[in-house]
Amino acid sequence: MALLKVKNLFLHFRGVTALSDVSFEVQAGTLHAVIGPNGAGKTSLLNCISGVYRPQRGEIHFDDSDITQLSPAARTSLGIARTFQNIALFKGMTVLDNLLIGRHGHQDSGVLAGGLYWGPAKKEEIANREVVEDIIDFLEIQHIRKKVVGTLAYGLQKRVELARALALEPRLLLLDEPMAGMNAEEKEDMVRFILDINEDRGTTMVMIEHDMGVVMGVSHRVTVLSFGEKIADGSPEHVQADAAVQEAYLGRSQAEG
Repeated sequence: MALLKVKNLFLHFRGVTALSDVSFEVQAGTLHAVIGPNGAGKTSLLNCISGVYRPQRGEIHFDDSDITQLSPAARTSLGIARTFQNIALFKGMTVLDNLLIGRHGHQDSGVLAGGLYWGPAKKEEIANREVVEDIIDFLEIQHIRKKVVGTLAYGLQKRVELARALALEPRLLLLDEPMAGMNAEEKEDMVRFILDINEDRGTTMVMIEHDMGVVMGVSHRVTVLSFGEKIADGSPEHVQADAAVQEAYLGRSQAEG
């Protein structure tokens, strides 16, 4: 059953075509990778799904509902969360506070009740903290929970951003190059966490990633973009053997050789 359906998506920026007639589906419970050379339109696609960009044509359906015109906040409330290629954390705040901010979609108490910290607001706060502490344990960041984010190493900041996205308890998690800039050990940890999120928590995921070893090793299905167009879609093995994909990555002469 498809949780996400992207239909005939077109996105233009002042004459530059970022996406051209892109369609694909993401099955519930799967880890779906989107790959392609630099400038292929991968991040633009994630921005359309999350609501940052509004496509000129096409539709996006989430759980059989058309969300094409919904705001990013409305999509978040439906259960769509994301991480960013460039870390977008509140770097002057602690890890714990960043994760609590990620719970905003689950906070129903008003400002007055929250400020007084009584009744339903108190129960809500306790419940939110329990969820956050569970994520902190899950991603093994107990030792940095009270540290200011801006003082952390890059790899740990990427893990905190993943934790904040998980704090929303998403049904669909969009990952924009979650392993970019990491060393080998950090990548191994991140791959393990991503697999655990998908397999143990059952979270459907769409991931942009340049490391082909990671993509082919963890993905259930792969969609390939090149210059804004979809050139392949299928299992990792099918995509890896596709001549158009080899040409996009290697160039015609090398692919033929």
